[in-house]
Amino acid sequence: MRVHIIAVGRLRAGPQKDLIDDYLKRFDRTGRALSLGPAQVVEVDDRKASGMGAEAELLRRAVPEGAINVVLDERGRVETSPEFAKRIGAWRDAGSRDLALIIGGADGLAPALRAEADFKLSFGKMVWPHMLVRVMLAEQLYRAASILSGGPYHRE
Repeated sequence: MRVHIIAVGRLRAGPQKDLIDDYLKRFDRTGRALSLGPAQVVEVDDRKASGMGAEAELLRRAVPEGAINVVLDERGRVETSPEFAKRIGAWRDAGSRDLALIIGGADGLAPALRAEADFKLSFGKMVWPHMLVRVMLAEQLYRAASILSGGPYHRE
């Protein structure tokens, strides 16, 4: 199952990008034997600053047809890492070819896009900078692959 992190905004070179690249490389290596990956980041940029509605349309266009759509939103479900891993494994086992993980811009996601999602995931009640959410998501993807493979990375 291919994984697409679809996010508003462009991430420049720097420590956040380095972390994302490192975790996604680890995910690809670990996930390959599990039929997970490759993972890629797709960035959309609404340079006209037309708001959440315009961003939502750009995000929709970037989602592969038939993908499981997951939005990251503070109103979503908070899961443990093992629960998240199990969910990813279940989507894979159900035959899903693509998983789209959608991260909005600084103002969040349009309500209509949230309503269309197959699943809403939260990293807690706090609001996180959208660029930092990318890092946290990349790490959780690697952790999920490690959990599913029985690897030592995740300790309970």
